[in-house]
Amino acid sequence: MPAADSKLIRLIPILFVFLWSTGFIGAKYALPYIEPFYLLFIRMVFTIAVFLLLCLIFKAKWPPLRLAGHQMVAGALIHGVYLGGIFAAIKLDMPAGIAAIIVGVQPVLTALLSWQLMGERLRAMQWTGLALGLVGVIAVILSTRQQANVEMTPLAIGFAIMALIAISIGTLYQKRFGGGVDLLTGSFWQYVSTSVLMGLLAWGFETREVIWSTQLIMALAWLVLGLSVSAILLLMYMIREGEASKVASYFYLVPLVACVEAWLLFDEALPPIAIGAILLTVLGVYLVVKKPTKIISETKP
Repeated sequence: MPAADSKLIRLIPILFVFLWSTGFIGAKYALPYIEPFYLLFIRMVFTIAVFLLLCLIFKAKWPPLRLAGHQMVAGALIHGVYLGGIFAAIKLDMPAGIAAIIVGVQPVLTALLSWQLMGERLRAMQWTGLALGLVGVIAVILSTRQQANVEMTPLAIGFAIMALIAISIGTLYQKRFGGGVDLLTGSFWQYVSTSVLMGLLAWGFETREVIWSTQLIMALAWLVLGLSVSAILLLMYMIREGEASKVASYFYLVPLVACVEAWLLFDEALPPIAIGAILLTVLGVYLVVKKPTKIISETKP
């Protein structure tokens, strides 16, 4: 592999973390003008159109019906339940940074599930990294809540926890059943199932009233192109090429980046103690993704 290509591949997790973190910001900008499930339904319809166009342009290989079904299950979890839970929590006035931090516990849950269900072996250093990351995430949420005096309803917290469980199980499901599927056609089928789920929720529980504004249109455009297309393709690539626990560890960085973005854009509090917790979390991610040192023994003739 050329050195330039190798460097570009190493930048994929960094780009993914930035793009994924902006999803919480996009939701914060859009939800004052539209209900969460209807927003996601519209977002999915546009995303399906984009992916269909990409599939035709690049002549992507369509999977057989069985694999397409697996992609639809993964999509319902990774996009439908996860995004639905996050957007509903933010609509119920949960701060974007706090919502990001709650689902930031995903690496621990995914690692535990991988260990139990998929036989992935974690080294002692990786377990240490996961523990440090979890401590960092908890420290951020506690310090932020204390200083900002944030009050979160049990329903909002429940939606966020539902999103956490869905993204963890969905990541493992995609790793187990999503191998060998073209990223473009696989994502297309994932969004088809998500649009159906969001449509049922929107027509079943919402009024579907929309206040169209420039802010909503810009947020929707970014959620489609920046998140549903670009970030998801990067995520599917990382899941396919890496261990589920290692891919999940990058999610530790997402809530911290989202907290900084929310602080800059919405003046959501970022107390001084959170800085130390951020550094602790970054260290935890480093320990999880760091490759073990190989000891090469030389045999004398």
